[in-house]
Amino acid sequence: MAEKKIVFVAFAVEDVRQRDFLKGQSLGPRSPYEFIDMSVKEAYESGWKDKVRTRIRRSHGVIALVSKNSLTSEGQKWEIQCAKEEGKPLLGIWAYSDDRTALVGVRTVAWSDSNISGFIDGL
Repeated sequence: MAEKKIVFVAFAVEDVRQRDFLKGQSLGPRSPYEFIDMSVKEAYESGWKDKVRTRIRRSHGVIALVSKNSLTSEGQKWEIQCAKEEGKPLLGIWAYSDDRTALVGVRTVAWSDSNISGFIDGL
């Protein structure tokens, strides 16, 4: 098996169930991709930006779960900006099939095994 890729998942707190679903999907026996989730499980009280930047630096790439909630999520906006500053490959995945929110500067594609595995395999 290929090396596990370390992926930071940037998401709006309102979309935590979609993050959990993405993580769970990767654990299936027939999943074409596998990754180590570096996303933040809970908000840090202080110094969170330093801690998140460290996690992003340790990651091979960043997947942003994009939804209408992304437009108002200051934390997710910062995580995406940080990924860009650190030069990490970044892919947006639409979190919901009926929500095609666009984020400036983030290439966003439909949630599918082939889109996700193609990104992760390319890291």
